[in-house]
Amino acid sequence: MAAVPPVCEFNWSAPAFSLPATDGKTYTFSDVAGENGTLVMFICNHCPYVLSVIDRIVRDGRDLQALGVGVAAICANDADAYPDDSFDNMTKKAREWALPFPYLHDADQSVAHRFDAVCTPDFFGFNAQGGLQYRGRLDASRKDAGPVDLKRDLFDAMRMVAQTGQGPQDQIPSMGCSIKWKDV
Repeated sequence: MAAVPPVCEFNWSAPAFSLPATDGKTYTFSDVAGENGTLVMFICNHCPYVLSVIDRIVRDGRDLQALGVGVAAICANDADAYPDDSFDNMTKKAREWALPFPYLHDADQSVAHRFDAVCTPDFFGFNAQGGLQYRGRLDASRKDAGPVDLKRDLFDAMRMVAQTGQGPQDQIPSMGCSIKWKDV
């Protein structure tokens, strides 16, 4: 079922985290933070919304890193119920997709809860001071990728954040598969 996250709560502080990555290292928010801002995104290995645009996510991540924006992706889905999202499969996908940024595993889902992540993909764009400035969509794609010349909402917003410290006032929320929460 498709889920839509809430609109951006400007200047909300990025929650701290320390998570293992598919490259064998452990990363904190400070480790992934960039000089001009930070993008933290919640994705997973099996979501059709993510799969249809993973090439654009990789492209925008790489382009943002070139602007001094740190980038990291987190998978928080319940891997027991959704084995495609296991850490081993994350490692395979990180290689297959040639991710140019850390792919982190939130096995206990505590980080996703602190971020109030809703869906995959869910994008959180912070300025250099760690204040939230963007919580919108990648582009106008939905379950299927739209045309390749779509406006790059995420990239344009984060370029603005990198240059000015502020995100756009008008943001269109992302849409994707709901986070697969563990039964508690």
